[in-house]
Amino acid sequence: DIATLSTGQVQALTTAQVNVLSSSSVGAMSATQVAALSTSQVQALTTGAVAAMTTAQVAALTTAQVGTLSTAQVQVIGTSAVAAMTTTQVATLSTAQVAVLTTGQVSVLTANEVKALSTGQVQALSTSQVNALTNANVSALTTGQVNALTTAQVNALTSSAVTALGTAQVQALSTGQVQAITTANVTALSSTQVAALTTDQVSVLSTSQVV
Repeated sequence: DIATLSTGQVQALTTAQVNVLSSSSVGAMSATQVAALSTSQVQALTTGAVAAMTTAQVAALTTAQVGTLSTAQVQVIGTSAVAAMTTTQVATLSTAQVAVLTTGQVSVLTANEVKALSTGQVQALSTSQVNALTNANVSALTTGQVNALTTAQVNALTSSAVTALGTAQVQALSTGQVQAITTANVTALSSTQVAALTTDQVSVLSTSQVV
């Protein structure tokens, strides 16, 4: 029974042995045992084994372990486990790992997890992933993160996401980003948001956006 092994014994397992561990065996490991795995052992876990990991196990992963996860392994982490990740773990994800997060995983990120994303990580999100962010998480974006959004990401925002932006976030948009807002979304802006637009932002609005 793997659950009875000491951390030293767990660390002694070869990558070949780790690779053949069943999902139920991995799921039975304690958080302490999981945290004791080397990065090579973590890489040897099958996607089925990673998918079976509990929220406590995922939360126990060290930043080195998180950073070594393959994109295939990242994609199978359960949504409840993703939501339980620490902000430090989220900040450790590479842009390649962030880019493969499923929309389901993105949709369960907490506001603090979203705030922990670097501007590079934010830019790595696809338009589908950006739209998977809840309105609460969109409103939680820092002004730096908002300013880092690509014009394609801004253009793909839903009306509800745009209206969730605070005045400070609206003012953080570059003129290029303002031009990328769809006419439908400009129309959806609240009077408070419109009043917050800077003169530079107003000056670059297209005639269709103004109308």
